Amino acid sequence: MFSKILVSNRGEIACRVIRTCKKMGIKTVAVYSEADADAPHVKMADESYCIGKPRVHESYLQMEQIINTAKQAGAEAIHPGYGLLSENHEFARKCTEAGITFVGPTANVIENMGSKVAARIKMIEAGVPVVPGTEQALADMSEAIQVAEKMGYPVMLKASAGGGGIGMQIVQNQVELTKAFEGNQKRAQMFFGNGDMYIEKYIENPRHIEIQLLADRYGNTVYLWERDCSVQRRHQKVVEEAPSPFIDIETRMKMGEVAVKAAQAIGYENAGTIEFLIDEQKNFYFLEMNTRLQVEHPVTEEITGLDLVEEQIRIAAGEALRWVQEDINPAGHAIEVRIYAEDPTTFFPSPGTITNLDLPNGEGLRHELAVHGSSTVTPFYDPMIAKLISTGATRKEAIDRLLAALDQYNIEGIKTNIPMLKQVVSHEAFINGEATTQFVEQYIHVKTTKSK
Repeated sequence: MFSKILVSNRGEIACRVIRTCKKMGIKTVAVYSEADADAPHVKMADESYCIGKPRVHESYLQMEQIINTAKQAGAEAIHPGYGLLSENHEFARKCTEAGITFVGPTANVIENMGSKVAARIKMIEAGVPVVPGTEQALADMSEAIQVAEKMGYPVMLKASAGGGGIGMQIVQNQVELTKAFEGNQKRAQMFFGNGDMYIEKYIENPRHIEIQLLADRYGNTVYLWERDCSVQRRHQKVVEEAPSPFIDIETRMKMGEVAVKAAQAIGYENAGTIEFLIDEQKNFYFLEMNTRLQVEHPVTEEITGLDLVEEQIRIAAGEALRWVQEDINPAGHAIEVRIYAEDPTTFFPSPGTITNLDLPNGEGLRHELAVHGSSTVTPFYDPMIAKLISTGATRKEAIDRLLAALDQYNIEGIKTNIPMLKQVVSHEAFINGEATTQFVEQYIHVKTTKSK
């Protein structure tokens, strides 16, 4: 087992990884930008090193600087968290070349699954159902129009290297496609350094359901059931829950078995997630694979009792999985909401300094914090303040606890999206388990109210 791990991230996920390392008796190294000198993860770690200026490309994306810091501190491994360098195959390869263990899958797997086009091809070869679409990057606008007309509108235009909804757009006709193609191509090139685009058939009113996997280097793979991430805004997840209120046990097991098959087909190792779209008839289709820990991993932890970060570290250290599929017996229900520093009427980021932070306490509540009571939410990073997770013996109990906690949350000095979250979780369609990926657009209209 490692004696020291560098956490190559910030915010709540850095704190989350450090907490598990402490539990395992592993010393931790934090890296931080000048803007994060007072951040919680810096104080939690055994050692902390400033690696650059506030902007991510001058600090948290500085691969050589991070690896050199790991060497300097004597860390045998680097945990990348999620976002930033977590799915950068070049970084994973550089870690390996430097003799440092990357806590995640191999660089080759990250590279193969990082391109959505390449991933689709791999899944088709493995016999995994995929949404009908192009199997190669589109050459130009003319080819995009031809493909869309043959497939039939509406279609989903996507960036091959995209994520977080960037470069993704539903188009209803040729006029919309013509407008969308060039703009999304430019955005993809700017954010990911890759402007390749492809087209998928758009599935009407789907659910977004993902399967959590664990796999070791010895060929053992298990699925930890599913998470329902259908409540989204601009293709970014807002609320996640486990298990899904929509699918039945037969579909659940079938999706899990397909996800395991897909992971084994590519020689996957460590924690990963296969994301699916599922239609109203419960037909499911491969969407993408995330070769890292997910933001919403706590809901899986709450229903299975497993610490996914600990499992990641053990796998990276060369241990075999401690579980077989029959050992994974989920119980209860868990729901996570993401609390952001956002203007609740426009959804624009609302940076500023927190002047007071009061957290609700009670049975079945868990907080993953990115801030403390006097933190400044800067404009340089994702404006997440916290994740609030509620757990109950039943879904109703989890919802009731979550609503009570949101009412008690008190964050002063900045605006937050808590008013929207209350609307979502208290809405009849959500309570009845009827939310699709169109839920927010269909039902949520945030009024101009003062945020706590």
